[in-house]
Amino acid sequence: MKEEKLNTYKKEVAYFMRRLYRQRLTTTSGGNISYRFDEERILITPSALDKGRMRSDQIGLMMMTGKNLTPVFKPSIECGMHMAIYEKRHDVKAIVHAHPPIASAFTALNRSINCALTAEARAILGIPRMAPYALMGTTELADIVSRYITDTNVILLENHGIICLGPTLLAAFDRMEVLEAAAKMTLITELLKDKKELNPRQLREIDDLLA
Repeated sequence: MKEEKLNTYKKEVAYFMRRLYRQRLTTTSGGNISYRFDEERILITPSALDKGRMRSDQIGLMMMTGKNLTPVFKPSIECGMHMAIYEKRHDVKAIVHAHPPIASAFTALNRSINCALTAEARAILGIPRMAPYALMGTTELADIVSRYITDTNVILLENHGIICLGPTLLAAFDRMEVLEAAAKMTLITELLKDKKELNPRQLREIDDLLA
């Protein structure tokens, strides 16, 4: 029964990786997705495989200790970052890391994405945080990210990309998609030099509704 459940979640991880690529939220070589299967193991997309054609039988299985249970696949370069997040946030079951072009441009500008333009952005994203740059795949990056996730589910990695967390794969993916839409809206309103944001009372109403 547990093996059947494992295969089901492998299919889901592969599906959301393909969907991420199809929605142009990452490149064929970029991004990674993981799912906390139980307290000891995570499923994670491997390195050096085409993200647009990811299959369920290509999803890696790792121990939270870092042991690779599927040595035929090279673990994602960011597996340490994923595990650091799971160690810190026990409510998180899924992590989506990608490089959506417009949202990632804001990380290079070191500018925040305005999530007060629509009710959806506030409800789904809350208040994203910007984490300082560190080389991808390093323990330094994992350490930085683990410090920035205590009060947010969306992190902009300076000059790198985006991390979205969630209780499900769909929730984490949804945050990535909504963030890219919010980045587009931020860019448009800045170019047109005109916007009407949700006021503090309206923002509190949304926060209270979701509390």
